[in-house]
Amino acid sequence: MIAKISSGKSTAGLIRYLFDTKRAKDHVDPHLVGSWDGFAPDPGRAEDSDAVRKLLVADLDLHVKQAGRLGRAPEKHVWHCSVRAAESDRILTDEEWAGVARRVVHATGIAPEGDPDGCRWVAVRHAPNHIHIAATTVRADLRTARHWNDYLTADRELAAVEKEYGLHQVVRGDRTAAKRPTRAEQEKAKRGGHHLTPRDRLRTTARTAVAAATSTEEFLRLLEHTKGVLVDIKRFPSGDIRGYTLALEGDTNSRQEPIWYSGSKLAPDLSWPRISERLTTTAATTRPWQDAITAIEDIPRALAHDGAPAAQAHITALGETLDALPLLAPAPYRQELHRAAAAFERASRSRIQAENHHAARLRAAVKAMLRTPPPNSPDGTLLALLLETIVLATAAALRWHDLHHHDQQVTATRDALTHLHTAADQAATTPLATIKQAQPTGPAVRLRYEPVVRMVLPEHADTILNASDWGALATTLARAATNGLDPVETLRAAAQRPLNDARYPARLLAWRIQQTTHTAQTPRTMPPAPQPTPSLAPQPGGPRTRH
Repeated sequence: MIAKISSGKSTAGLIRYLFDTKRAKDHVDPHLVGSWDGFAPDPGRAEDSDAVRKLLVADLDLHVKQAGRLGRAPEKHVWHCSVRAAESDRILTDEEWAGVARRVVHATGIAPEGDPDGCRWVAVRHAPNHIHIAATTVRADLRTARHWNDYLTADRELAAVEKEYGLHQVVRGDRTAAKRPTRAEQEKAKRGGHHLTPRDRLRTTARTAVAAATSTEEFLRLLEHTKGVLVDIKRFPSGDIRGYTLALEGDTNSRQEPIWYSGSKLAPDLSWPRISERLTTTAATTRPWQDAITAIEDIPRALAHDGAPAAQAHITALGETLDALPLLAPAPYRQELHRAAAAFERASRSRIQAENHHAARLRAAVKAMLRTPPPNSPDGTLLALLLETIVLATAAALRWHDLHHHDQQVTATRDALTHLHTAADQAATTPLATIKQAQPTGPAVRLRYEPVVRMVLPEHADTILNASDWGALATTLARAATNGLDPVETLRAAAQRPLNDARYPARLLAWRIQQTTHTAQTPRTMPPAPQPTPSLAPQPGGPRTRH
């Protein structure tokens, strides 16, 4: 069940709308299902409905008029709450809807049960799947009702109703979601031929800038150099920065002024204080791609064993990694990565406060990746391994959110996984083909290494040996043996890292072995020299590089 609450100035206007069947064609058989005392006049069941409607308005406004004579009536004295059931729910009876209405006005403080001075209210039903509760917020003792946080208290009560009535249980949030675009913003974007609203587009731009920046100064510089984005920096009298607002060129109000959005209006974690927290902790890295993979491989362990603030930090950094990926990926699957990042944006936050220093290694590695050419990996194995590793970390994040009953984050993570699976499959195509062309695997090679798989990975052996990419792993083990490595120890080393959530463990192990052997053969170098600030626009073609 979903509640929608608003306030107004005219009791008569609201009651007229609720019982109207001429202009509101979807209103069918409007009638009362409940009221403050059970005896309110019902215009829907009266011969002279207009006269009874006026009588009902007068009864509802009684205490408002009395308070008005004393100068104590609030200007917006009308409280309006619609409660809608899911399409899949059964049709509730009038008596059941009356019970829902009483519970809602009790929970919100409009008319607490047993309070003789509670506000006057009625519940109107003019459709099978929803009701409207109309109340006036002046109590019988002429005090104004205390109904702060009424949406949250109503939503909490409706969650209990869903369970007790056996109805569809709505996925509920924790007040950490980014603000949704208004209908006006959506319609304006459609008229302009845009799929996303300015709010959504600016949110994506700001999140990508956070993922790429190494300092708050660079964060603002990246935004200022992004085409089509206006930046207004807010300062204290001392000159210190206190915030920022963004606007899109051409997005103006009726006075032709830019429509500005503060960071906190784009998303809770894009406020200036939150960004400053995340950009104060840095860590040095000489091999950012390998360090990023290693840090992401550790996320499942951290989510299972570390405290909640540390776990939240890892999930936040994972979200930043997804924000940066489109800047690093080839064009064919860049769009899927954009979609994965957009979906995971909701999953990257919860009510748990992150201790960001726990994820400093991953955050620093991702920022360095944007400034450092990837190691020599012409067949795309490195990026394929990175994506497969991210898939495992995202699956672990799904379990963590589910364990903590973060319903909206669970849904968002599932959506992100769908897009990540598609991107990972696309990224695997070239490396698999390269292995097959370079060293075709015959039955003899596969038979030679089957005992190795069964010995090292007995719980995964059947899955690996029956997979279409088993030949790629067998070829990789054969190549390792040719290079003087023990296939058993090589496979055992690759299997020490997370594997349980892998959809295709054979190819994941092949990527790990290839990368491990390549890294072992590559001498350590001095840290790379500082590189130019990355652009937020993804480059066409292969992985992004800066020189």
